[in-house]
Amino acid sequence: MAKAAPQLEWCIVRLGEDHNWWVEEVSDPVRWDVDGLSLIDPRQVQHIIDLIEPMRDYGFDQDVMERAFFPFRIERDLGAGRVHLTRVKDSLFESEDKLFALPDLLDEENGPYADFLDHITRMRVKMLNDLFDFEQKLSVDEVEDEIREARNIDFMEGKAVHVFTEITAILDYAPAGWEGEEEGERPARKEDELDDADLPALDEAEEERLKNDQSLKWDEDEEDLKDDELDAEGHKRAPEDKDKDGKDDEEEADDDLEEGESPRRRSGRDRS
Repeated sequence: MAKAAPQLEWCIVRLGEDHNWWVEEVSDPVRWDVDGLSLIDPRQVQHIIDLIEPMRDYGFDQDVMERAFFPFRIERDLGAGRVHLTRVKDSLFESEDKLFALPDLLDEENGPYADFLDHITRMRVKMLNDLFDFEQKLSVDEVEDEIREARNIDFMEGKAVHVFTEITAILDYAPAGWEGEEEGERPARKEDELDDADLPALDEAEEERLKNDQSLKWDEDEEDLKDDELDAEGHKRAPEDKDKDGKDDEEEADDDLEEGESPRRRSGRDRS
């Protein structure tokens, strides 16, 4: 897709200390100011596309993003963290090459890149309002004001805001208290959260009473049963399994053996 800047054919970029790419030189220095000009690398392009994917269900227009960037591919490595890029006409979404993307900032206020930021902000707000049970619906103005305030702080501190940071601030946006929440779930309120500090202390007498409370015991009784008190299936043996003297069959057999009768003689008697 042809762009409005035919003289922008190549650019030289450098890898900054923040591990982002910044423009050092362009083929059209008349209309392009490289001071603080940044672009997104192939890895960041793919990350942005992944974040955008869920917003397709809410009306995201892929062409808006295509118009917002000039795609470039690597021409040659200049060394010392500098790379020469050549402009191409490929799609950021469909190209098999790993592309860099330079935002179209010839008109920062009303140009294609500004339209892109506005578009993804509206899509993000629409998606959040659908997925989360907010007490009051989010508005585009509210989100823009909050993001702009954070951006102004960086400007006042003399920090250049990278385009990747600017975009992901919108695509990752969530209202305070909702960050990292599962879709559609309300975040836990502080009054609903209990920790050990909130539990009342128990004195020794109360702890001993609870320890001996039979209603608080679960399977301890069954676990403490001796093997000779359980039947073949592991259940507690019924009272009728014992004779009048309180002895079961195995105990009687042991008594016979103690009186000197061998197991073989006893088994032979049983068969007769």
